[in-house]
Amino acid sequence: MSLIIKKKTFTPNKKNKNMKKLTFITLIVLWSSINSFSQSFNEDVSAFEKSYTLELKGDYSKAISLLKQNYLEESYEYNVRLAWLDYLAGQYTESSTYYTKAIDINPMSLEARFGLIYPLLALGKLNLVEDTYHEILDISPMETKANYRLALFYYQQQKYKDADKYLRTIINLFPFDYDTMILMAWNSYQMGKKSEAKVLFQKSLLNRPNDDSALEGLKLIN
Repeated sequence: MSLIIKKKTFTPNKKNKNMKKLTFITLIVLWSSINSFSQSFNEDVSAFEKSYTLELKGDYSKAISLLKQNYLEESYEYNVRLAWLDYLAGQYTESSTYYTKAIDINPMSLEARFGLIYPLLALGKLNLVEDTYHEILDISPMETKANYRLALFYYQQQKYKDADKYLRTIINLFPFDYDTMILMAWNSYQMGKKSEAKVLFQKSLLNRPNDDSALEGLKLIN
């Protein structure tokens, strides 16, 4: 006697049909998005690559126009790149605008703030330059480049006490750095701290023997 088993035919209900349809549509949308992103990314890479070539040739305007064709306002990279090219092109207001947008996108960016300082200096907006350096140091208090540049900024404005604060931060981190030693030597001299200035001028000579600036400082003291 043979056992006959009837195969049960599975008939998907309406809910299953809808789920399959939804899944199929989702896959199409996802695949379309991936292809679109891939295509967009390739276009971005190509645009950036061409902009670097044009920058080397000094054709900043053409590089800017090229990048603006694919410009994404929410893109940090596009804003930073356009900011730099605008600065090179002498378009300082546009440059500062793009750097500011980049900072809005990435509020912790030191990179964009250091970049912003260039067009701000070119525009003569010294108060904003000072504020930007302070923003950098609020984020990263031991950032040596910002400490040094702010010290130099104050020295050039003859605000020697303000400069001294930032120079002492750097000299503790890099006691034998020539740029720091010679600036601090002159700053100390301007503050009337001649004994301290003399020591710093002498140490500067250990780093750069026969250095004209150090020798001039020692001559003034002696």
